[in-house]
Amino acid sequence: MFKNRLLWGCILTFSFSVAAFGQAESVRVMTFNIRYPNPDDGVDYWPNRKDMVASMIRFHQADIIGVQEAFRFQLDELTALLPGFSWYGLCRTDGRISPEPDNEFSAIFYRKERFDLLDSGTFWLSESPDQPGSVGWDAALPRIASWVQFRDKANGRVFYHFNTHFDHLGTQARQESARLIRKQIQAIAGDGPVLLTGDFNCIPTDEPYRIITEKGSGLADALIQSQTPHHGPLSTWSGFQFPGVPGRRIDFIFVNNQIKVLRHGILSDCWSGSFPSDHLPVLAEVYFSGQ
Repeated sequence: MFKNRLLWGCILTFSFSVAAFGQAESVRVMTFNIRYPNPDDGVDYWPNRKDMVASMIRFHQADIIGVQEAFRFQLDELTALLPGFSWYGLCRTDGRISPEPDNEFSAIFYRKERFDLLDSGTFWLSESPDQPGSVGWDAALPRIASWVQFRDKANGRVFYHFNTHFDHLGTQARQESARLIRKQIQAIAGDGPVLLTGDFNCIPTDEPYRIITEKGSGLADALIQSQTPHHGPLSTWSGFQFPGVPGRRIDFIFVNNQIKVLRHGILSDCWSGSFPSDHLPVLAEVYFSGQ
């Protein structure tokens, strides 16, 4: 009897150890358009939402977060609310880390204890990607992609995270931005593991999505790649209203073939009917091929 109990104890200990190891080795990546600070939003103005945004990140235990529409002071306030996180990004208007006046970043937050930042950069979604503030094609505004090369301290794996925000008006700009993103990912990351997050202002039936995911691109939608069924609604645009706008899945996490997706969800958490943003965050738990 004692031997049987000892055997079961060993099995349970091993099972929990494997589960804990698997959880430690996986990475939880989030994309989150946090909405720029617009005083006209009334009750949904940033000062009323920032604690909810931080709470979403904490509760869902995201390790890496690509944010969009974030002004520098919003990044600073989130950093204060999220001890242990740091971020990289440059402002879309002038390529500075402390812009005057303040404007939007497509920044990447990460857990400092978990990841080493090895390299980073920002390029503009335009015909002149190295020109700060450049506006591409028929876009209404300057648009950027920021990227980071990370080393995961848990396993030593090196990977890349690209984060972006496509234009909301320019049809050609979104298509050309998709082509440019693919080109830049290949030039920067080569054959390394890649995560691509962002607000792409397009749905899965639109041309930019097709360009990003077509055969030969090396990228795939994490929702489709998930090993478990998708969790949550199939729309990421809420407009601060419940239940949001059906079919408006415009925020995505894409992965290349060196990254496997354990699970994927669109998170519709709200507080007494109030949402943290006009977009819903997307979360994927991933691991590296060969782990």
